[in-house]
Amino acid sequence: MKNRIKQDLQALMLVPGLSGYEERVAGYLKKQLHALGLSTRSDRLGNLLVQFPGSGPKVMLFTHMDQLGFVVRKIEADGFLRVERLGGVPERALAGQPVLVCVGEGRDIAGVFANKSHHATLPEEKYKVLPYSEMYIDLGFSSAADVRAAGINIGSPVVYFPKTQALSADRVAGTSIDDRAGCAVLLEVARHLAERTAGPPVDIVFTVQEEFNLRGALPMAQQLCPDIAIQLDLILATDTPDMQGRGDVALGAGPAMSMFSFHGRGTLNGVIPHPSLVALFDRVAQDLSLPLQRSAHIGALTDLSYVQLVGEGVAALDLGFPMRYSHSPSELCDLNDLAGLSRLLIAGLQRIDPAFSLLRGE
Repeated sequence: MKNRIKQDLQALMLVPGLSGYEERVAGYLKKQLHALGLSTRSDRLGNLLVQFPGSGPKVMLFTHMDQLGFVVRKIEADGFLRVERLGGVPERALAGQPVLVCVGEGRDIAGVFANKSHHATLPEEKYKVLPYSEMYIDLGFSSAADVRAAGINIGSPVVYFPKTQALSADRVAGTSIDDRAGCAVLLEVARHLAERTAGPPVDIVFTVQEEFNLRGALPMAQQLCPDIAIQLDLILATDTPDMQGRGDVALGAGPAMSMFSFHGRGTLNGVIPHPSLVALFDRVAQDLSLPLQRSAHIGALTDLSYVQLVGEGVAALDLGFPMRYSHSPSELCDLNDLAGLSRLLIAGLQRIDPAFSLLRGE
């Protein structure tokens, strides 16, 4: 299991897929799902769906395909690019970072965020974070005409240059682990569901535009009308010196369950999980002798926040994997956490039968 997850994760990390431009990621996922004999379909936004029939409460199990990045705002006369941020890109991580302008498979153009030469940097500039609006990308071209001839235009998507690196102790670092790790886990769950003989109806959805506005999953949820929605995403690891005091989630210590999330910076939304689902996965983790960490935090949000409000309301739960250095060009996760999350989901789904109650207060 762990080796399959690693293979899928590292392959997916190398596929660019800015919010709104997820087609190449969806193409990889379709290929893997079709190889299992599974049929897929997409909606107009690009959400990818694979369905498993069954009996009992209807489950929507989902994770997002897209990644954060940039779009081209202006092409300077000398060939440099100015960009707008798409998603929560940390400006302090940008200077000197390599990027990829996505023109088309086999035609993408590499570039780099400029970093003023150290020998010309004034003392008052040394500790200043330059706003992205003042930064530019160097592609090596000499004119705007050369840039346009390469297929780049206003609105072209730009991502951190895709990379993956295997570290010691089953750890992986690189771009877009958020949330290609979730995609790799759902592929593993799909492999199991393709062979099961009983269980609840499960709709696995690989969603779009989570990093843009958190609402790409909504049209699919409105169509599917699930009773239960389980979303996979990163859980902030708090075991590094800069994160102490933010929680008790450690990398390599097992999957995690979010007990509270809230985003107060302009987006007043979040998730308080359904108690029946919390109790279910607590029991499953105990029976599997699998550690299940808990997280509660402000400042992060997933698209489950909106999916939970569909129809008459949906029983909701965020599950995930500990991750360090979120939204940076070098995120970091542990493959053992991903394997544990897969085992947790497979066993948990099997216990959602027609008698499973979602009534509260009983």
